[in-house]
Amino acid sequence: MRDSTPPPIRFATYLAPNMQRVYAQIVAYEGRRAGRPTTLVSGTSFAAFDRGEIDAGFICSWPYVELTRCRDRGQKPAVELLAAPVLQGARYADRPICFSDVIVHRDSAHQTFLDLRGCSWAYNDRDSHSGYNLTRYTLVCLGETRGFFGHVVEAGFHQEAIRLVASGAVDAAAIDSQALAVELRDHPQLQDQVRIIDTLGPSTIQPVVAAQRLASPLKNALRAAFRTLGDDPTMRATLDAGFIARFIPINDATYDDIRAMITAGEAAGLLELA
Repeated sequence: MRDSTPPPIRFATYLAPNMQRVYAQIVAYEGRRAGRPTTLVSGTSFAAFDRGEIDAGFICSWPYVELTRCRDRGQKPAVELLAAPVLQGARYADRPICFSDVIVHRDSAHQTFLDLRGCSWAYNDRDSHSGYNLTRYTLVCLGETRGFFGHVVEAGFHQEAIRLVASGAVDAAAIDSQALAVELRDHPQLQDQVRIIDTLGPSTIQPVVAAQRLASPLKNALRAAFRTLGDDPTMRATLDAGFIARFIPINDATYDDIRAMITAGEAAGLLELA
């Protein structure tokens, strides 16, 4: 007998691993609301959307913008927006925004971002807006396009960048504000090892996207499920664990701030932090 069970909706997260458990429960909720099984994996390549290997994902805002650049060549992007989170806390002003908090070791003498000239710097990965692109844009705005940091290290994840600063292996890093809040809560000993000296942003927050090729009814069902998340009492503890108030609909133009930052970096010829 032919199996009538629908195939799973394949989600991937390309964001901080310390949010994996939160995303896993959100993905399960999405599946229940859509009436489909789901899976969640750690994403390794954004080309997986085009190859048909991933159906939906939590991705950084910079890669999202890069994936839409093909419109300039008359092509349809591999992904489209489903929703974006609104984070808890007054600094987020009930908007889908995030910040990059600049951290140093607790005993460091540095007090502002400008104090970090010639210092060592860690970033999570090259595809990160909060850890890389926003830092690059900040340097452009300061006119610092001919070398600012003394040494630049790729940590791999925000959590690793935090620990490099906490151990004194590097002087500073810019950490996504949500990822930092989760890490400091889950590992309170870090609160005695690092401190925030500056904040970059705000920027439009990381979206949830779906592969363009997904059927419209399924994409609409996923969007509807994200809209109900914040009001579902069974999901409140899950969202609180990620400091998420709710998810809201979002449109492509909301990411024009990220586009402007990318354009500014390219126009200034500042493509690399090192």
